[in-house]
Amino acid sequence: MTTKLTLSINKAIIAKAKQYAKNNNQSLSQIIESYLEKIVSQNPELGDQELDEIRGIIKLPDNYNEKEEARKMRIEKHG
Repeated sequence: MTTKLTLSINKAIIAKAKQYAKNNNQSLSQIIESYLEKIVSQNPELGDQELDEIRGIIKLPDNYNEKEEARKMRIEKHG
C-alpha cells in the first residue's frame, strides 16, 4: 500500500533529482522509496554504487583507535 508524503526540498535539488530520475527511467517517488528502504534496513548500503563496491575492503585491526589516529595526524600536520 502506498501513501502520499509531502516534503520541503530546495527547488534546485528537485529539478536535478527529476532529471536524474528521467535519465534513469524511474520516478522520483521510486528513487526516494528505494533510498529510504536502504537507510532503514538492517544492513544499509547508502545507494552509491561506487562506495557500495568498495565498502568493507579495508580491514582495520581490532585495536584501531580512530580518535587516537586522528590526534596523531593533527600533531604531525600542525606540530
